[in-house]
Amino acid sequence: MLIPVKNDADNLRECLPTVAFAAEIVVVDSASTDGTAQCAQAAGARVVQFEWNGNFPRKKNWALENMEWRHEWVLIVDADERITPELEREIRSAIQRKDVDGFYLNRRFWFLGGWINHCGYFPSWNLRLFKHRKGRYEKMEAGGGAGSGDNEVHEHVLLKGRAEYLAAPMEHYAFPDIATFVEKHIRYATWEAVVRGQFTSIGAERMRGSPFGNALQRRRWLKRVTLRMPFRPTLRFLYGYVVKQGYRDGYRGWVLCRLLAWYESLIVAKIWERRRERGMSAAT
Repeated sequence: MLIPVKNDADNLRECLPTVAFAAEIVVVDSASTDGTAQCAQAAGARVVQFEWNGNFPRKKNWALENMEWRHEWVLIVDADERITPELEREIRSAIQRKDVDGFYLNRRFWFLGGWINHCGYFPSWNLRLFKHRKGRYEKMEAGGGAGSGDNEVHEHVLLKGRAEYLAAPMEHYAFPDIATFVEKHIRYATWEAVVRGQFTSIGAERMRGSPFGNALQRRRWLKRVTLRMPFRPTLRFLYGYVVKQGYRDGYRGWVLCRLLAWYESLIVAKIWERRRERGMSAAT
């Protein structure tokens, strides 16, 4: 079990009891100042400090490459995520399989007091359970000024092997309020603007988008296709609210889809800002 953290004490107190079934829990910290390390140690987890040098690897890949894992399988969980008893049972059974190298977990987001079941946010598949020697996160050249910090947040795992899917969803409490959603997505928009060109390029250490691939590859392909489309914020709203039936989530679905359209507007604005800054630099 790998849990990357930084100043996540409150979330960690809720997360750790849900992953207590793991034979080994490694919490990789980044010099937290809110008691995160002490919280993890009190729960019996092994705490390792990570100091980022501004280059690769970032936190998760560093842990995968440098930790002496006692077991073949690793489950990666963020501090704001929870493993349900149903998912625990599936995980226990899954790691007994000899014919599979990884499993996608489905995240369900809690938003405005209820679960999001549509909006393009559910299902939300992520490769989180895999044989640690066979999986590494893709490398997106963002730099320290992209707001992405020392941890892989948007990058996906590239697996050398066969993957399947687990049915029971993982609970995700990423956005306890609107202010948190806005703060996070301001940073995410900066990252998207910086790595925009990499969505269209092919590299051995990046996921390749494909309309015929798995859910993540289709999503990456769709992002690449829509990069140059006009009216992207409107399209983002219609995609989430109409195509992905966000209206079925009631008022919280309406709010989330409006916020996602705002997020798309912010990405567009930040891309324009970066172009303007590069033009001014070239002129001088």
